[in-house]
Amino acid sequence: MPIKKILVVDDSPTERHALSTLLSRSGYAVITAGSGEEAIAKSKAELPDLILMDVVMPGMNGYQATRTITREQATKHIPVLICTSKGQETDKIWGMRQGANDYLVKPIDPKILLEKIVALG
Repeated sequence: MPIKKILVVDDSPTERHALSTLLSRSGYAVITAGSGEEAIAKSKAELPDLILMDVVMPGMNGYQATRTITREQATKHIPVLICTSKGQETDKIWGMRQGANDYLVKPIDPKILLEKIVALG
């Protein structure tokens, strides 16, 4: 199924704006969330085709939100691509264990991000 609607989750308004702009210009519909809790609520309400998830956020972190989204019946079909500054191998392994489909380390290369989105579609 081709990806059309993407939920961008990041507590940084600057990161949300940068990713939203890139994705919108590439033809995707974009929804944003500023926290893990908001990501869970919007994933259920909007049922996006893909979620780009930051990890380091106040309150519920991206690993916890990914785990919740990928284990709930209503949202477990939605692929999650973690986009974070946490670049250690153990961070990547942990992210994948929480249910993520892929993992990118910031700063994000736009070309690689778009390629990964197509590959997940």
